[in-house]
Amino acid sequence: MGEDMYHILLKNKISQAGLRLLPASYHCSEDIKQAEAILVRSAPVSEDVLPQTMLAVARCGAGVNNISIPVCTQRGIAVFNTPGANANAVKELTLAALFLSSRKIVDGIQWVNGLEKGDDLSARVEKGKGKFVGPELLGKTLGIIGLGAIGKEVARTAVALGMKVVAMDERIVSDTVTSVKGDWMQIVSTMQEVYQVSDYITAHVPLTPETKGMFCQANFACMKDGVRIINMSRGELVNEKDMIAALESQKVACYVTDFVSNGLLGVQGVIGIPHLGASTPEAEDNCAVMAVNQVVDYLENGNITNSVNFPAITMERCGKHRISIVSGHAFSVSSLPIVPKAMKVESKGEIIYALIDTDSDVTILEAFLRETFIKIRVL
Repeated sequence: MGEDMYHILLKNKISQAGLRLLPASYHCSEDIKQAEAILVRSAPVSEDVLPQTMLAVARCGAGVNNISIPVCTQRGIAVFNTPGANANAVKELTLAALFLSSRKIVDGIQWVNGLEKGDDLSARVEKGKGKFVGPELLGKTLGIIGLGAIGKEVARTAVALGMKVVAMDERIVSDTVTSVKGDWMQIVSTMQEVYQVSDYITAHVPLTPETKGMFCQANFACMKDGVRIINMSRGELVNEKDMIAALESQKVACYVTDFVSNGLLGVQGVIGIPHLGASTPEAEDNCAVMAVNQVVDYLENGNITNSVNFPAITMERCGKHRISIVSGHAFSVSSLPIVPKAMKVESKGEIIYALIDTDSDVTILEAFLRETFIKIRVL
């Protein structure tokens, strides 16, 4: 590994814990015109930063809304993310948000910071603290939408705090229930069932057409009065106009979001956090390490792990040459001018991806197939 020179474009500051894993022959910089891969956190990755040489984009995080996925797919560029690498960091901030939403801690701190010094300070504090009374979490019901890496961690910790947990996830797997300890865990099949019984609701889902605007007037109507909502996923999960109306009517007692916006800035009942979900050195290291390992394995071996637009595929090498094929249509390996020693073919959406190991002469292969497939590489 690492014998070939590859150029890596850094679109954000990427942790050295990951960059140190790049082979010595790799060159990475924030100013590369003809790169084969991009490492990115939150910076936008649009068509204008994707040269013809581009093979892979790796997001050091879970969400990929900042990346032009359709463009990448059309051009045969694999897009990777790092699910679970920042799960603990986001879980901890979600727990902090639960406490902040309940106990009026932010309002209390702001009030204290506005007090003038004086001999009667203690008396004034005792007299004024009644404005900041808030309920405990013990015995309350937490609704969780999304039981991925983050959602399951939030559920485990909430149960440990003495909360009841009601959760749903369309992608739920059989081990989800047993992986969460406690007797107060209930799995339901619809969001409405979560909305109806929850004192607190937290969403840990990607932004999709189905989840966009999920916190809206129609769904607020299904919820308890005074519900508290936590959003550490994406700002667009919330219809801001409807959220403001729900806060004004006290249908929603508090909304804590990691995605501040002009529309919600300064609104009573909103606690805005400056996108700190994954802002821990541990999470940044974990994401960078996972992203780098995935990119290197793809560039050098064609293996795919945690791609959002390409199928997962891994194969041990067993021939003189490895061929990586990205196709937008089905094809027969027997039509190729080679004799395979081993091969795997997988599909995801419109992409069909093949790995073929062979001892055959491959000098004519790329020219033979250049116009047949989206991308073909001899590794």
